[in-house]
Amino acid sequence: MKPDIQIRPAVASDAASIAALLHQSFIEFQSSYTPAGFAATTPTSDQIQLRMKEGPVWVALHNEAIVGTVSVVPKEKGLYIRGMAVVPSARGLGVGKALLVYVERAAAAEGYQRLFLSTTPFLSAAIRLYENFGFRRSKEAPPDLFGTPLFTMIKSLENPPQCSGVFQKQD
Repeated sequence: MKPDIQIRPAVASDAASIAALLHQSFIEFQSSYTPAGFAATTPTSDQIQLRMKEGPVWVALHNEAIVGTVSVVPKEKGLYIRGMAVVPSARGLGVGKALLVYVERAAAAEGYQRLFLSTTPFLSAAIRLYENFGFRRSKEAPPDLFGTPLFTMIKSLENPPQCSGVFQKQD
């Protein structure tokens, strides 16, 4: 039986919780990042609030606690997924997949043609999640994150419906 996961838009008062969640989710991998790469992966509360102005940020809740997050930025006729994380204690509950389903539905409702993201080669569990969700590796840049290696993964969205205006598109 899957636990009850709710997803809602993040609000400014969630920024500190999101920043803490990102730090908690990536701290075990800190030694694989450059210091600047880790800082970019674990933004501060103020940086999270800036992201909220660039595109939607969502949080996943389980038992009323924030256990996951994801944000997107409209780019190149697609949605760029960034800042996706699930706290270690909630891994395996389906939170990551629920966040991806939510993002995909939002993107399709807005007529976006693809989802894409960048990840590091050492986040093997995340890579498996993305691959199982239909993402495929691409040769698209960025080549690194402040010296931390990255690669791009893409998922095409077939027959996206017309836009309804939830996102402000940037080409």
